[in-house]
Amino acid sequence: MERHNRLKEEISPYLLQHAANPVAWRPWNEEAFTEAQDLDKAVFLSIGYSSCHWCHVMARECFEDDEVARLMNDAFICVKVDREELPHIDATYMTACQMMTGNAGWPLTIIMTPDKQPFFAATYLPKHSRQGLIGLMELIPIIDNTWKTNQKDLIHSARRISAAVADALKSEPGSIPDKSLVQHGFEGLAAGFSPTYGGFGDAPKFPAPHNIMFLLRYHRRFRDSRALNMATRSLDAMRMGGIFDHVGFGFHRYSTDAKWLVPHFEKMLYDQALAAIAYTEAYLATGRGSYQRTAREILTYVLREMVSAEGLFFSSQDADTEGSEGKFYVWTDQELRSILNKEDYLFATKAYSLQKQGNLSTAFAHDKIILHMNTPPERTAEHLGMDDTTLSKRLEQIRAALFEKRSMRARPFTDESTLTDINGLMIAALARAGQTFSSREYLEAAAKAADCILENIKDSKGRLLHVYRPGRPGAEASAKDYAFLIWGLIELYEAVFDLKYLNCASALARECIEYYWDNKDGGIFLTSCESDVVIARIKDSHDGALPSSNSVFLLDLILLARITGDTDLEQKAYDTAKAFSKTMATSPSSHIFMLMGLDLLLGPACEVVLSSSTDTGGIEEKLLALRSRFLPHVVVVHRPDEATKGLPEHIKDKSPQDNKTTAYVCSNRSCLAPTTDTAEMIRLVMKKGRATQELE
Repeated sequence: MERHNRLKEEISPYLLQHAANPVAWRPWNEEAFTEAQDLDKAVFLSIGYSSCHWCHVMARECFEDDEVARLMNDAFICVKVDREELPHIDATYMTACQMMTGNAGWPLTIIMTPDKQPFFAATYLPKHSRQGLIGLMELIPIIDNTWKTNQKDLIHSARRISAAVADALKSEPGSIPDKSLVQHGFEGLAAGFSPTYGGFGDAPKFPAPHNIMFLLRYHRRFRDSRALNMATRSLDAMRMGGIFDHVGFGFHRYSTDAKWLVPHFEKMLYDQALAAIAYTEAYLATGRGSYQRTAREILTYVLREMVSAEGLFFSSQDADTEGSEGKFYVWTDQELRSILNKEDYLFATKAYSLQKQGNLSTAFAHDKIILHMNTPPERTAEHLGMDDTTLSKRLEQIRAALFEKRSMRARPFTDESTLTDINGLMIAALARAGQTFSSREYLEAAAKAADCILENIKDSKGRLLHVYRPGRPGAEASAKDYAFLIWGLIELYEAVFDLKYLNCASALARECIEYYWDNKDGGIFLTSCESDVVIARIKDSHDGALPSSNSVFLLDLILLARITGDTDLEQKAYDTAKAFSKTMATSPSSHIFMLMGLDLLLGPACEVVLSSSTDTGGIEEKLLALRSRFLPHVVVVHRPDEATKGLPEHIKDKSPQDNKTTAYVCSNRSCLAPTTDTAEMIRLVMKKGRATQELE
């Protein structure tokens, strides 16, 4: 008979993975901490997520081991947290771990007092000590003995650590930064850029698509060719590398080496969303078809494998299959020879730089092949004496054969959690790609997901929730849920001009301000004013794999203020910039997304109101002219001629001229003379925004 602990009633895929552990896990709730208080035990907190490779390794070595479990159960009250489900708990203790050890990551291991104050922190730990890591079999008796014999000192240490964490989470507001801070952010990125391999820093190397988005805007604003070169070099290298799935598409989470060759094989939805936006924008900025192709490939993967029946998007796919990391994705030379005919095999050898001995050798994967390209496709085509179209057709033929064979393998686990924040990112990506590539499929997918969230992921009071759980209460939304969903709704409004999405974005922004705003210093806390506080309320500003909630909310506030004319939202944008001005100045390159917002806030920027008439061709022509250019400092609003009810007040009087679709180009609450001529509209956009990009 299979044993179960107290996680068996949970819905989180990660918690359910541990429901049959011999460790007596409990979910995060007050009952667990009350029990720890009553039994005078310390709390062992383990935080991870379902597709985390090293979480699985620690689970196999420790949490599924009866010997380790016996020690843990005797010494501690053991609590499991899914970081996707309770991001504020994860963020709080990750800050503590970073301060205490200088490292951070998952699995996150915290040992703390019954009142939630940490005194020990680590990430992955083995069963027995090795290679400088203490094992749980050695660690637990030491901590248990110290807790029983010297508890007072442990509690004192925990209080000092908690006070230091709370102090680190504070931010002191300053004045509005100027453009020089944006330039300092760029120089910080440039200092860490790898000209040889693209990307930033050494191994492990993360895609960080928001860095690319910033660089494209920086080049657009300052005409600095270094920014564009850094962006395109990185995008090209990532697409050619093993971090990209050349058979099934989509990006793996990060590269374990500096060359983008050997990935950590899990796939995260948020990486796909941000990468799709970056490649879409790069296509607009450069006109290179390869970037459009990559953006479409990413979305092909997402729409094929990561969509629920309701139209929401799943969180991630595991790195492991049958206990081996990357097994689903790698090949042997013999396999490739058996799948491909001789001609295709020889062609693949040249295109993918194949080697019989492979390019991956680990304890789990000996002499395996990760598909990658050493040279860009256009150079490969030239080397093989063919044009780009012929090369693409040959590569697609090979890819399709490999995809069909790979589909027969045991598949990685998919975490089917549908989270509001990263669904908001995917809505933004689909809406941006949908309007750029004129794809109804993308726009319909974005609208379906948005409608499902707005109708279903709310509590009994109509407040937003973090996770979709039909028939079950979901976790309270964090500020990231609001910020990311609002961004998605704004993008969707600009793509389809349905006022429902604009109005919902505005309402959610006001709701976020009501419950999450810091009335003293500005900015939004990660948790609402009604949430229980663990150590301190977090107000995030630094970017990680994802932009921070405050950086995205700053963008939301600016866009909504420009579209709706709401000066209160504009003031909140300035207050947000002031709230983090000192933090940004200390480390500009770790606030890249916020610097994007700052650049938009400081301007120049403009709004285009398209007032349509029965002349439908006119609005289509003008939209095409706007959407085929990279104009990150322009927002577009639609005023339909037949109805003005519900429209923002400042655009109601902007009627069409001469029964033709008319463009009003505005900035700083003043508009230039309206025009019905598309070329003139673009000229005015460039003039009003004082843009440096040349028109062709």
